[in-house]
Amino acid sequence: MSNEVANKNQIIFKRRFFYLIMCKLCETKTVYEFTNKRKLCKNCFIRWFQKKFLYTLRKFQMIKNGDIISYKDRGDFREIVLEELLKKFFENGNVRLIKNKGFGKIALADSSDIVSYKILHRLIEEKINSKEILPVEGKIIRPLYLFLDKEILLYARLRKLKFKKIPEKKSKISTFVDEMEKKHPEVKHSVVRSCLEIYG
Repeated sequence: MSNEVANKNQIIFKRRFFYLIMCKLCETKTVYEFTNKRKLCKNCFIRWFQKKFLYTLRKFQMIKNGDIISYKDRGDFREIVLEELLKKFFENGNVRLIKNKGFGKIALADSSDIVSYKILHRLIEEKINSKEILPVEGKIIRPLYLFLDKEILLYARLRKLKFKKIPEKKSKISTFVDEMEKKHPEVKHSVVRSCLEIYG
């Protein structure tokens, strides 16, 4: 196959994939807009979120047949979303889900926000611990690793999931990161990506 034909096929594939995650409503009934100005409506956002969840599991080889997965349930939006997705994709399969037990692999609801805070805190303290910042470390897995809090919260609301609003104490560093994200979107993702390049 010539390079020209291969490039054309690649462009066609990208276009088809693009249309799979967008529809006419994405422009008129937008619920989420990415930094590249791409917009998604409610249904397309939910579909994108679920696909990215599965992509994260596959990319980091988090779950395989026969696994026992434990997860916490304090009721906050991250843990409720994690529980919903784990049940959606694994409850009727060959993976056993256990709530609040600590057996098998332990699925934490750490988002890119949480991980970026931890990374910067540990860098300042000069106490980097890979168990706290990597998507998979031993029995610890972080299926929401590539999601921002605002994406997880929006998914919970669009799916009408019931969750508790648990107050979170934020340090000066965490507040600084949040402010930087407002001025320079993708800062949190950049911190996480840099961590993966160095420690992954």
